[in-house]
Amino acid sequence: MSNQIRQQVILAVKAVENKKGEDLTILEMDRNSGSFTDYFIVCTGTNPRQIQAISDEVQRQLKGAGNLPNSVEGYNQAEWVLLDYVDFVVHVFSERARKFYDLERLWKSANRLTSAELAKKPAKTAARKAPKKTASPRTTKTKRASTTRTTRATRAKSTARKKTRKAS
Repeated sequence: MSNQIRQQVILAVKAVENKKGEDLTILEMDRNSGSFTDYFIVCTGTNPRQIQAISDEVQRQLKGAGNLPNSVEGYNQAEWVLLDYVDFVVHVFSERARKFYDLERLWKSANRLTSAELAKKPAKTAARKAPKKTASPRTTKTKRASTTRTTRATRAKSTARKKTRKAS
């Protein structure tokens, strides 16, 4: 994940912590799970006013950094407010709604992070695969050209055989 996205997630987490959001969970989504975003930030508010205050603070902090949510859902009901920032999604639940939907269980393949782990830069490990070497553009062009020539030659031979058969 890019460092810029990580910094935005850190801002959102700090906003949740500033407004005393409870049971804060940060999920780094697994690319192989089919998720549509990189991070989920999940927290609980104790009452509708606090839920709205948390979502307001997240929006305020991120707006200051030049980032507006793509969409906001559930703000008026304040049972489950969803702030979609495309690269990450902030979920602010009431206690009852959080137990009912149990996102942590649904996305159990996600990596759980703490605020401290999120603030650290991702470590570059030797386990990561080295980037694949790609053919130079010239080599690729040459391969394509030779493939095209081979295909054309094969077609020409096939056409010549058909003509020979018809003539016989």
